[in-house]
Amino acid sequence: MGNVKLSIIYYSSTGTGTEIANTLAAEAEAAGAEVRLRRVAELAPDAAIDSNPAWRANVDATSSVPEATPDDVVWADAVLFGSPTRFGNISSQLKQFIDTLGGQWAQGLLADKVYSGFTSTSTTHGGQESTLLALYNTFHHFGGIVVAPGYTDGAKFADGNPYGTSHVDAQGANKVDDTTRAAAAVQARRVVGVAQALKNGRA
Repeated sequence: MGNVKLSIIYYSSTGTGTEIANTLAAEAEAAGAEVRLRRVAELAPDAAIDSNPAWRANVDATSSVPEATPDDVVWADAVLFGSPTRFGNISSQLKQFIDTLGGQWAQGLLADKVYSGFTSTSTTHGGQESTLLALYNTFHHFGGIVVAPGYTDGAKFADGNPYGTSHVDAQGANKVDDTTRAAAAVQARRVVGVAQALKNGRA
């Protein structure tokens, strides 16, 4: 049977998503998963990145994180996708990566896996739920098994998002805090637990 193979594939511009992804990875490993942490390719030009010091700092700080490939999805029993909201939807960077998965989708290689998502916004109610729900539409097309954290743990009543982990960063003023980290821990444990149960059942 073996341990769950989990890929965490994300886009982050100014670092909030990076912090959440790192928390998810640590919690998933603590729950017994083998984890691949991957970032998707940056599509923005250097001029745009350099216009925001936090954006440039995050690009430089994550340069050693491997870039996601379709194999990272095929390899996994479960995949956590992350993106900041862009007008209530995922970023173009993450969408571009997902759009490279057509060949794997056509072969049925994306089906029967556990999927879940995480996001961040600048403002309260700035599109967190709609971003995750839009992302989850893709998982249905994959034939995936959507595993949301729900309100399965008291920590989820603090962050208040049953669809996934989310954070309001207030243009960088609100750093990822214990509430968000606790929510990420719940999500990681739930994704790994459900994926392990499915893996064991198939053995």
